[in-house]
Amino acid sequence: MVNITLIKIIILSVVLHSCNEQKNRGELQNVISKRDVENHQSYNQSDNTTLPFPDLNNQISQVVRTVFQDSKGNIWFGTENGAFRLNGESLIHIDSIESESGKGVTIKDIVEGKDGKIWFGHTDGIGSFDGELVTNYYESDGLISNDVWCIAADANGNIYIGTIDGACIFNGQEFTNFELPEGKIDSTLGVSSSKMVHSIMEDSKGTLWFSSNAGLFSYSNNMLVDVSDKVGIQTNFVNEIFEDKNGELWISTKKGLYNFRENKINNITEGKIEVGKGIGSIAEDKEGNIWFVSNQHYLYTYDRKKLSEYQKSEENKGPVIFQIYRDQYDRLWFVGYGGAYRLENGKFLNITKNGPW
Repeated sequence: MVNITLIKIIILSVVLHSCNEQKNRGELQNVISKRDVENHQSYNQSDNTTLPFPDLNNQISQVVRTVFQDSKGNIWFGTENGAFRLNGESLIHIDSIESESGKGVTIKDIVEGKDGKIWFGHTDGIGSFDGELVTNYYESDGLISNDVWCIAADANGNIYIGTIDGACIFNGQEFTNFELPEGKIDSTLGVSSSKMVHSIMEDSKGTLWFSSNAGLFSYSNNMLVDVSDKVGIQTNFVNEIFEDKNGELWISTKKGLYNFRENKINNITEGKIEVGKGIGSIAEDKEGNIWFVSNQHYLYTYDRKKLSEYQKSEENKGPVIFQIYRDQYDRLWFVGYGGAYRLENGKFLNITKNGPW
């Protein structure tokens, strides 16, 4: 049985005007740690790039790692300063997600479980929130590693956790290691390992997908399949897999963006764009266009026929993108180094702790 640490949340805290008061944890610092900037699925900020902070003191966070909307419509932000929940017009800091020593954490991934609990993967373990209480879990509870990179929930209520040291499953009572083949260390990143798992996703058919430094793997009917080997993905380094509204899969890798259907892959970026450090986050807009980031800073759309680069400018370039996300209102979010943004009328709109929501 897992030893569980239950911590009561004081939800009358911080309608975000008070989040600047968290200086005792070193939050809202002007200098972003090398680890935070370098680490998101092969994405880091180049030394010669500077980004404007149009409203520095009012950013949700200088680094927003992930955004997620739950089944109740609440929008969650995972940041270098912990997690924030937007409920209507109120932005609340969930301040009891913390390391075992009581320090603040960087939230890297957020998901909703079958029972409605919100789960957080972060730099020092994982946590769940049931609307009133936060429960934190660590290596001392059976977690395979406190250095968590991704978290996912399946239809049966299991929670899958991807870390720097591999993957494990939590069934609500105990952790079980999930064995994946060992891969390679990505020497172009500041932090990497041969067992790193970047992303876990359950598709509409109930198949689980693991994107790792050993390639892409699928899991269904108690069978693990090395998809990279089977279809010929030409790199060990797979960042994520995304399912569009038609059930087609899109795979972001160090060598390009692959479309995957009928057990065949097609590298749609090969020879067409600069890939550099690889493809990052993927999303689909309401018209069915695929959006993705290439080589850290370049944003593209694909309309199933041609690639088009989104033309940024000094006045309109948004963040260094860690994640692209489409919410339930068909709005596209772009979060990363520089804060949270939405694309409104073709331009990046900076979303601060005061909105606009």
